[in-house]
Amino acid sequence: MVQDVTVVILAAGLGTRMRSKHAKVLHEAGGRALVEHVVRTALEIAPPERVFVVVGHQADRVRAKLAPYKVQFVEQREQKGTGHALSVCREAIEPLGGLVVLLYGDGPLLEAGTVKKLVEKQTASTDAATLITTVLETPRGYGRIVRDGEGRLLAIVEEKAATPEQLAIREVNPGIYCFRSELLWRHIGEIKPDNPAQEYYLTDMPGILRRAGHSVGILEAEDARQLLAVNTRVELAEVDQVFRDRKRRELMLSGVTIQNPETVVIDMDVQVGRDTVIEPFVRLLGRTVIGEDCRIGSACVIEDSVLEDGAEVFPFSMVSGSYLEAKARVGPFARLRMESRVCEGAHVGNFVEMKKTRLGQHSKAMHLAYLGDSTIGAGANIGAGTITCNFDGQKKHPTKIGDDAFVGSNTTLVAPVEVGAGSYVAAGSVITEPVPPDSLGIARCRQTVKPEWAKRRREQQR
Repeated sequence: MVQDVTVVILAAGLGTRMRSKHAKVLHEAGGRALVEHVVRTALEIAPPERVFVVVGHQADRVRAKLAPYKVQFVEQREQKGTGHALSVCREAIEPLGGLVVLLYGDGPLLEAGTVKKLVEKQTASTDAATLITTVLETPRGYGRIVRDGEGRLLAIVEEKAATPEQLAIREVNPGIYCFRSELLWRHIGEIKPDNPAQEYYLTDMPGILRRAGHSVGILEAEDARQLLAVNTRVELAEVDQVFRDRKRRELMLSGVTIQNPETVVIDMDVQVGRDTVIEPFVRLLGRTVIGEDCRIGSACVIEDSVLEDGAEVFPFSMVSGSYLEAKARVGPFARLRMESRVCEGAHVGNFVEMKKTRLGQHSKAMHLAYLGDSTIGAGANIGAGTITCNFDGQKKHPTKIGDDAFVGSNTTLVAPVEVGAGSYVAAGSVITEPVPPDSLGIARCRQTVKPEWAKRRREQQR
């Protein structure tokens, strides 16, 4: 982090080509809003008090999204181009001096290392500014970089104004700059809206600085993908894929096995320990943390959850906002949500749903159960078809099941209710009263058998 650098992130536009009612910078790639990626990069260059985000469309939503980062905001009430966007920051930024780096809220792939090189090159030179360029196979839509005989910047020529020879140039200007603050503010007022859109374009600044007798440096970025901006849903998908590729590669190099990696989606904030195996078509989302020696079965979705070492989630299960202790097992076809916890060695089986429920150590709920707002002790067995009736139409109520309790199949537990430690509940019971420890709870009608009743009925129907 360099203390005399201020970073400005332009994030005021709606992004009409996205065909969306949401501000472009709030669309997500790699599990984060586009502008979040850029802010994280900026915070590796400058402290939060020197990172400024220019907001406009849906400014309140952008501020709310970035609130955890403690950065500063400047509102651009009218969107009149990039030069105008930087100008509205003048009152807040000019007193800070030093260098000013300009980034874009729709350019999430730019890495902090590249921005640091930009700052270092500018710091080591006498140039008024330094800009990043890159070479594209298909440079359509970008301004071309025209160099002089010594390889220095001669001009930036916009595509519409370029000659056929200039159009053949593949080195382009993505619009990322590092300015000397004093010279930036001295000359920024010279930008004129001499274009069909009558907007103030920052691309005019290098020419303005050169005409004032200052030189402008160039830093060529070898990885053109870092400079990709998002303007359409197609480009959003392309950028998202870059993030996914980066994350999968990072995890595999750290010791994680990912089978058929091209089918697996992992958000950037996810952490996975060594020797964990991730099967095909898995989605690991949000701030999920997975320990070592875990296994995540095919087509599982795990979001904002923690799995301790050795935990296993079998195929086609969903785990959201929940916690699996060491060697816990979940699934297949299970669903855990809203702060559920599966304790060490416990097993949640197929078609079991848990909501705000704690399943104690080595307890089991193996088949076709709904466990909501429940606390279940260690060593308990929850039979197939068990339901905790936790909602009375207005309020949620808790169910408590003690250690080593045995709840028979197809039991309905009408909360609030408690099943004591070591007790049994007979299959098919509807439990509405407490079952004391070491007791047997039965709540069902006695079976009645009427011999030959079915035979007589058939005869009557002839």
